[in-house]
Amino acid sequence: MLNLVLFGPPGAGKGTQSEKLIHKYNLVHLSTGDLLRSQIAAGTELGLRAKQLMDQGLLVPDEVVIGMIESKLRENQSAPGFIFDGFPRTVLQAEALDSLLSHYQTPITIMIALIVDDEELIRRLLKRGETSGRPDDKDETTARRRVSVYNKDTMPVADYYSQQGKFVGIDGIGTIDDIFLAICEKIDSQK
Repeated sequence: MLNLVLFGPPGAGKGTQSEKLIHKYNLVHLSTGDLLRSQIAAGTELGLRAKQLMDQGLLVPDEVVIGMIESKLRENQSAPGFIFDGFPRTVLQAEALDSLLSHYQTPITIMIALIVDDEELIRRLLKRGETSGRPDDKDETTARRRVSVYNKDTMPVADYYSQQGKFVGIDGIGTIDDIFLAICEKIDSQK
């Protein structure tokens, strides 16, 4: 089973590469944002709990997100693998994910980190904000804050997987196809 963490700051190109990887390797996409929205739409117990918190402007706790991921793993046990997009965001989440996957006798295979310098990220986010309609991509101050929060709070997850020998950095600047080819070469070398 191929279990891939696609990692990188906002604007690094995770969404673009994720779609290509899903199709090439027939992976189940586990995006925490998508999971939250689908659980809420389905009216599940976890979804209702998440909605209640989100409606109050509160963050959804790790155990709720992990519960949603576990539900998706249970539903797709025969899948050839999973791509984790936007998760884990903290070392505690990475540890919880490893623990959860151990129950299914399958570890994270590799973490692919798209590496892009901060100024390029800001440029990309602002450009995306012109067409995406996402309010968090339209304002430079907000975009800079998002990149800063990633660098401070999320980057330690790369160290966590690096200590396990699973971290691979890929230059996130170049053509979409060149970056995709570099990612696939690293994944294929793990098989």
